[in-house]
Amino acid sequence: MSSVESWVEEVARTTRPNEVVWCDGSDAENERLIDQMLADGTLLPVNQEAYPNCYLHRSHPLDVARTEHLTFICTERPEEVGPTNNWMSPREARDRVWPLFDGCMRGRTMYVVPYIMGPVASPYSKVGIELTDSPYVVASMRIMTRMGKVALDRLERGATDWVPGIHSLGDLSPDRRFILHFPSSRTIWSIGSGYGGNALLGKKCYALRIASTMGRDQGWLAEHMLILGLESPEGDVTYIAGAFPSACGKTNLAMLKSPFEAEGWKVYTVGEDISWMNIGPDGRLWAINPENGYFGVAPGTSYKTNPNAMEVFRRNTIFTNVALTEDGRVWWEGMDGPLPERLTDWQGRPWTPASGTKAAHPNSRFTAPASQNPVLSSHWEDPRGVPLSAILFGGRRARTVPLVFGSFTWQHGVFLGATMASETTAAATGAVGVVRRDPMAMLPFCGYNMGDYWAHWLEIGQRASNPPTIFQVNWFRTDEDGKFIWPGYGQNMRVLRWIREVVRARAGSQSRETPIGLVPTVEAIGAEEVGISRQQAELLLSVDRDEWIREAEDQTAHLEQFGDHLPPEIRAEHRALLNRLK
Repeated sequence: MSSVESWVEEVARTTRPNEVVWCDGSDAENERLIDQMLADGTLLPVNQEAYPNCYLHRSHPLDVARTEHLTFICTERPEEVGPTNNWMSPREARDRVWPLFDGCMRGRTMYVVPYIMGPVASPYSKVGIELTDSPYVVASMRIMTRMGKVALDRLERGATDWVPGIHSLGDLSPDRRFILHFPSSRTIWSIGSGYGGNALLGKKCYALRIASTMGRDQGWLAEHMLILGLESPEGDVTYIAGAFPSACGKTNLAMLKSPFEAEGWKVYTVGEDISWMNIGPDGRLWAINPENGYFGVAPGTSYKTNPNAMEVFRRNTIFTNVALTEDGRVWWEGMDGPLPERLTDWQGRPWTPASGTKAAHPNSRFTAPASQNPVLSSHWEDPRGVPLSAILFGGRRARTVPLVFGSFTWQHGVFLGATMASETTAAATGAVGVVRRDPMAMLPFCGYNMGDYWAHWLEIGQRASNPPTIFQVNWFRTDEDGKFIWPGYGQNMRVLRWIREVVRARAGSQSRETPIGLVPTVEAIGAEEVGISRQQAELLLSVDRDEWIREAEDQTAHLEQFGDHLPPEIRAEHRALLNRLK
């Protein structure tokens, strides 16, 4: 008996499902699951003429987002996980959480879901096995990963580095909801939630929290980053990765529709959420997208903001917590066209504009295959990955941070990522609009002490002979009236073009050096061409010394919480910033 089979039997003895089904990922299996969920109400049909093979899922009203306060890293010592993670000892996990799995699948089917993270032929890809009692999770994992027989075949060929994950809906009670990660055994436990980020264990749980510790141990990086290819009129492609907190424009940038296509400027999507990066034989960082689909935020997505995404989910998609029109089409706030007079909201209730509530949940989602993206890169499944020339760190800041600026060195760039901050959104539970430090957009996703994580980044930069140039971007700066200055969306191509010039050492007169980094000129971003006055553009690109001194002073408490784990190089960069400002 294989190690996978013996583990499955061991878990089944505790969870006691009615039956165990090994998933093969076939069309026939998926059709059976869809029919079963339509019959029991787990899925609801949408207008099949408008959205062929698409369905709606409504999660429990108390189970609509990642629950970071119930997400734990389980190690012997709390300093291993650091001050930004919730810690639980493995002993407490066994005593407090494992009993919740006792009989939790009674009356249900336990599905064995084998899957590959990454292109099937890539040496950088990894295998996972998720055991779940949710057919919605099975159908979603089929979209989000290379699932089924293809993964079992990889195991049969001798792959031993697989990640075991156990998921059960339990009774969906927030009082009995836990998402646990065990870095030493690469194991994941999730109980009490059916929401994607908590239940699709290949996503944030494996691809980031567990993979980040694997990367630390094996010499690579697992990051919350998009990967895009920027093609110039000459036909060369510059690959860029970008880290943005959830709901801060990451998907829109990854699928950006260029306003300069007629001139030969194009953007191709390699990945829109997660990047695994290895140092290649040429000394560059090479990135693969470990995912097979998109789990995107629906509200705000429209033909104006992201026309390519609108095409992605027109078929073969599972929508979660969106509204429905009277003729069964999906709808959410920010969608194109006039506001409907009547809808069915995300909880199945009648809705009108007078209801005073959101029709779609602010964190409602679409789960769709990446292969349906009209701007998918031809290299998105290249076994080697793609070579990165630039890395972007970007958050949502109304003040202080300019539209874009470049780092002086790799070490300075790691400092920018380590001190990055963003205003919170509805993608996670808690207050919205609060500025919090979110290093590398990995605050909820780094599986070990973040001070050690920055040290790992610094070490990667030392080992790579030609690492990417690091930038910080901020699409969300506002004027005195609180209105966004920059139009964003497709116009972000102007920023990408300037970044390309910098990494090719051709920015020259298009840039100016400031105490925080390299900033473009007004002319470099063509601000007047997008209807921004010179005064507004100068505000957008301004570096206010007093504001930045306050910013740097505010960074102090954030950095000091890591104590002896704070790399001296990060402390030195912080001192250097203050010296340049003062």
